[in-house]
Amino acid sequence: HNFFMLQVLCRYQHIWNIDLRFRPAFLGGVMQATELFLKGNKPPAMLPKRGEYMLKDIKRMAKYYQVPVKISEDDFQRIFSTSTLGAMRFITATDMTQPRYLETLSREFWMRFWSQREDISQQENILAVARQAGLSPELSQKLLEMISSPEVKNRLKETTEEAIKYGAFGMPAVVAHFNGEPHLFFGSDRLELLGNVIGEKWLGPVPS
Repeated sequence: HNFFMLQVLCRYQHIWNIDLRFRPAFLGGVMQATELFLKGNKPPAMLPKRGEYMLKDIKRMAKYYQVPVKISEDDFQRIFSTSTLGAMRFITATDMTQPRYLETLSREFWMRFWSQREDISQQENILAVARQAGLSPELSQKLLEMISSPEVKNRLKETTEEAIKYGAFGMPAVVAHFNGEPHLFFGSDRLELLGNVIGEKWLGPVPS
């Protein structure tokens, strides 16, 4: 769902009158923080019937949104057993120092994990993602060294807490600031509603 939302918002950023800003947040932190309030906020794939439905639904959405996703039942175990914290900290370090790479880097991480099924928790794969996103080896190494710094850890924690403050309980979460008020939208299937709230027309998943 995250990448569907990311891709479509990127397609619309020059069609709708929006200032699109990426705010890296850690899903694990959001889930953990909201569990007490939602009486067990678990990912849908952990519930057998919902996981079965989600598998079919992602394939349908991939076709509808024209996004290359390859997923099977085995991928759910891969998802839960792979740590994305290092990748999120790398993205956060990029946001803090070289934000112009943020969109490309986020897309490339997603492609590696979901389409190419690579383990993005490994440092060599993180560096490969950075290289593909256009970062120099020197910059990539510097960002990799930053992920263990208190500054980067605190920044990711702060943006995660900010998402929770706006009411996020999972991802993708989009906050639209319109007419002086924040509006939270959860899920990639709320883009048409988002457009309606901000007074913009929904032109489908691939607007011309």
